[in-house]
Amino acid sequence: MAGIYIHIPFCRKACHYCNFHFSTSLKYKNEFLASLLNEIKLRRAYLQGQDIQTIYLGGGTPGLLTMEELKPIFAAIHNNFNTTNVQEVTIEMNPDDVTPSKLKNYFKGGINRISLGVQSFYDEDLLYMNRSHDSEKAMEALHTIKNSDFENYTMDLIYGYPLLDMEKWSNNLKQAIAFDVPHISCYAMTVEPKTVLDHQIKIGKNAAMDNEQAALQFEQMVAFLSKEGYEHYEISSFGKKSFRAQHNSNYWKGIPYLGLGPSAHSYDGENRHWNVAHNIQYNEAIEKGVPSIEDEKLSTNDRLNEFIMLSLRTSEGMEIDELRERAATHFDVIMKEIKEYRDEEMMVKNDGRIYLTNEGKLFADKISASLFVE
Repeated sequence: MAGIYIHIPFCRKACHYCNFHFSTSLKYKNEFLASLLNEIKLRRAYLQGQDIQTIYLGGGTPGLLTMEELKPIFAAIHNNFNTTNVQEVTIEMNPDDVTPSKLKNYFKGGINRISLGVQSFYDEDLLYMNRSHDSEKAMEALHTIKNSDFENYTMDLIYGYPLLDMEKWSNNLKQAIAFDVPHISCYAMTVEPKTVLDHQIKIGKNAAMDNEQAALQFEQMVAFLSKEGYEHYEISSFGKKSFRAQHNSNYWKGIPYLGLGPSAHSYDGENRHWNVAHNIQYNEAIEKGVPSIEDEKLSTNDRLNEFIMLSLRTSEGMEIDELRERAATHFDVIMKEIKEYRDEEMMVKNDGRIYLTNEGKLFADKISASLFVE
């Protein structure tokens, strides 16, 4: 079982907080699409014949592409990989990309899940983020998806930024619920280096993030969505019954995946690989038949640390027996640290597993890092 991620490196606008690889120019779109088809063939052996369970088109904004442009990509994947048992095919879209005809063509073409980047229902917040849509377009897009063939879809919201007070955050959550969205992903805004937002904060144009505000909004979000029947199955992810994101869930389980396109990452179960984050260099390398890929050889300790970090993010938590097997001589030291977090009510132990409490989830990265073996 494995997954395929396809990075489509184009956007209409550059969101001020985003540090993903993309271009706002479509000048090399056709060259990229040709290169992508060639990369699929060149890397057909990466997953060693494993069944493909999920396909995810991210970016960038893959919703910019038509189904006619996507058809050759899916055909190449089906011709080079075992896709008999594919269960989930997701495409990310912005609200301004959503039309009834596009959704109809996507669904007929084999896509069965939409990920919609709403982020907020307030125009001033969308302007602050430099999003390409407004609140009216967001609601229109959700209405269109709700009345389409798609039963499985998700939307993103962002919290923890200065413009978003508690009342506005509550209203954003209530608006999502009003559309009966089956899955919601909520992310705290982070200030990534070299982004527009980072620069604006440094020159005093915008206020810095408030960690206490983000924590309060996280708690508000968990309480509200849980009450509304959403399962909080991963720190940022909430789904109704049977609507977990399979592709992302497989990341957290450490299941192998192949990343295609510039900047895309791959994982074969032991090592990580990633493509060059440059459209022209990516195209040139593929044209020569030698993809520009860097790799990271994961040590036993690296794989242990990733297991700790990823499993603690999920509602299934970390299995103690598996931790014992992976950690070997480090097991007792790690369990001693865990005992201290349990005493502080940041963690709980139940049925042979370790879980973060809601308070612990606020410090998930810090807690995981403290358990890492160097």
